[in-house]
Amino acid sequence: MLCLSACETTGMGGWGGGSGEGRAERLARNGQHADAAGVYIGLATNQVGVERDRLTLLAVEQWLDAGDVTRARSAFRSVTRPGSGTLRWLWNTNSAGLYLYDGEPEAALGILEAMSLQSLPRRDRLRVEALRADTWIQKRDPARAVELMTQRETWLDDRRSIEQNRWRLWQGLVVSDPQVLRASAELTLSPEVREWLTLGSLAASTGQQGIGWVNGAVRWRDANPGHPAMLIFDRFSLPAMPSLDYPRQIALLLPLSGRTAAAGSAIQNGFMGAYFSALAGLDEPQSVRVYDVNAEGGAAAAYSSAVEDGAEFVIGPLLRNSVTELANEILVPVPVLTLNYLPDGVLAPPGLYQFALAPEDEARSAAERALGDGHSRAVALVPNNAWGRRLLTSFTTEFEALGGTLLDYRTYTPGVQDFSNSIEDLMALSGSVRRYQRLRANIGGPLQFDPRRRQDSEFIFLAADAPAGRLLKSQLKFHYSGDLPVYSTSSIHAMDGRPNTDLNGIMFADTPWIIAPQPWIAQLPSVFDEYWPEERRLGRLHAMGYDAYQLIAALSAPRIGPMAEIDGASGKLYLDGDGRVRRKLAWAQFQRGEAVALPELDMPGGPIPDLSDGATQQPPRSADDESWSDETRER
Repeated sequence: MLCLSACETTGMGGWGGGSGEGRAERLARNGQHADAAGVYIGLATNQVGVERDRLTLLAVEQWLDAGDVTRARSAFRSVTRPGSGTLRWLWNTNSAGLYLYDGEPEAALGILEAMSLQSLPRRDRLRVEALRADTWIQKRDPARAVELMTQRETWLDDRRSIEQNRWRLWQGLVVSDPQVLRASAELTLSPEVREWLTLGSLAASTGQQGIGWVNGAVRWRDANPGHPAMLIFDRFSLPAMPSLDYPRQIALLLPLSGRTAAAGSAIQNGFMGAYFSALAGLDEPQSVRVYDVNAEGGAAAAYSSAVEDGAEFVIGPLLRNSVTELANEILVPVPVLTLNYLPDGVLAPPGLYQFALAPEDEARSAAERALGDGHSRAVALVPNNAWGRRLLTSFTTEFEALGGTLLDYRTYTPGVQDFSNSIEDLMALSGSVRRYQRLRANIGGPLQFDPRRRQDSEFIFLAADAPAGRLLKSQLKFHYSGDLPVYSTSSIHAMDGRPNTDLNGIMFADTPWIIAPQPWIAQLPSVFDEYWPEERRLGRLHAMGYDAYQLIAALSAPRIGPMAEIDGASGKLYLDGDGRVRRKLAWAQFQRGEAVALPELDMPGGPIPDLSDGATQQPPRSADDESWSDETRER
């Protein structure tokens, strides 16, 4: 919950500086903070003493604003704490920024409050006040942050800086807890602060998405034409009038009895969570009627009942055979979003959209992630069943379409304890053993032997559930392959309460709800765990239900061109040409037995390194002479 990015940097008045610094200042003003940091640190390498420290600290400041805390921290450690003066002020604000990135607002505030009482140059004053506002956001007092940023504006004298100041305040509000914003709005005596907090609460609870956000923000805009936030309203791309293009009656078709009732109930709970979050932003009442597909006599019968009852949009059914039944037996007079995909080759009728937590999406995400991390040559290890073959096909198709090469793959038998044969064949260890045996026979005596795995692969795509994954990861390490990165899918993250130390280092795709919930849903997983503890392992279905509601307005509204991407609880959602809603997943890595969120590919820092307890990295070996031809591939 950090608010250091996109902080405008004002002129460096009083700091001097040549043409190189002038370029860095321009880059910083344009929001190109990483580039500005690169210029500053480049200039610092050609200096010594105080001048080198000053330029390094300016680079640290820009890396903090770019969100690259790793580089910022590394460079900051190279500078000794100055005794006093302007260099000390810059050192202090950087130190406070690093405390904020560590989630230590009290430590940051101890530095910043003392500085706020000093007579500071304008540049340093602006930096201190912005960081103080960040600190109060972290301390869950957003009203104080609004007051500080409003006061900070009195030191600005041009429209662009004022707009950046208000946008920076907005960024702090939208990552705040909506309940904290609402409570603060009720307590403040300032109408201007109250409306900042009210609008921020609406944005934080909806993620600035969906009909609830659009209509609520338009009504706020119309009621507050003179509010300071109007200066940034153009960035929201809102319509002139509240949208009326949303269905007033929704039908939810789910299996609420029988062996899949738990899954149906979890989706229903997630759906209603999104519904109640959006309800306040709707101009007209919206009702939801729930139908038990099993009690209704099947998917087609449940759909017909919903249409007869006046449904304007239908969500469900969930099971693939029910989706197939619906597509084959009825026309679609009312749009429907199914919660599973039709089998390949089955044509969807017009008006039928499909949304699924498909493992194939996760396999495709693994291909994209590995390539984004710089790996272009893969081997794969998948179970010898239909699920494994589907994942292998999806991974290979995506990986090779994006320019990667799948060198080889092997299958393993689920349920067994020893996967040595599959691993040895995949990593060409058996070939290494055969060469040793031939050489020993030729020499006629014992030899020192150290098996060598294949050296042409850069990572492993592993399709496995948690029990198999724990065994496979350990056995890969035993078979000289522990140094290879491993990419997997959410199935390896069982959330079964068992320790995951044996999975350390594995990276996997999963829903944001499970890995790193966005600010507007951050409180929901814990709330759902409290009220429905029996559904704790069904969090992905909660996310699916939540997103199903969010998709209604997007699919119902008239549009020209593709549906706008939705930053959903189950992933970033987009609609393909076949009417299927696809997902871009969040990524995590097992570290010390815990799933730790990884940064997105466009964020600095790259993958988090393996922090396995007691793990040792296998050093690279020289390349084997044996080729990896298609003759060794399992058919």
